[in-house]
Amino acid sequence: PSQLMENWAFEKECLDIFAKHYKTKETIPRSLLKKIKESQSFFEGHATVRQLGFATLDMFLHTMNPDDLDDILETEAQVMKEFDLFGHRPPKACMSTTFGHIFNGGYAAGYYSYKWAEVLDADAFELFQEKGIFDTQTAASFREHILSKGGSEHPMTLYKRFRGRGPTLSALLKRSGLET
Repeated sequence: PSQLMENWAFEKECLDIFAKHYKTKETIPRSLLKKIKESQSFFEGHATVRQLGFATLDMFLHTMNPDDLDDILETEAQVMKEFDLFGHRPPKACMSTTFGHIFNGGYAAGYYSYKWAEVLDADAFELFQEKGIFDTQTAASFREHILSKGGSEHPMTLYKRFRGRGPTLSALLKRSGLET
């Protein structure tokens, strides 16, 4: 839910309520907002591949037999090789030893959830965009099926009740500028 709420910060209809020039009271021009949104997708392909690499490394390290780990540098290099878009992996770079999220941050074998949360928030916000970002019925449905339920039922069951279907990747790909 917290990631979903961030989407309103980039919608003209929302910004016009409060984001006004301190002297002229003019709202943010649509052309400037378009540039801001476009800048969000700068280098997004690389950022996505990097994050998927981290998630793959996390899953690999948490599912392998620790007795099979002879050389963390070599193991990490092998796992991350397919995610290295530029072929510039520094020698002796060992991200695993500083990857706090997966060893002391509570994400053990769950780093992928960052990208999955993006899929869910983009897909959910797409419904608000379709119905109107301030549509009271959509907001009430979100409150009823997501916010008020907490962990009382499986999250996907709740999501499907809200969205009327399972999530798809298309909204995230569009928002990220990776699909038109």
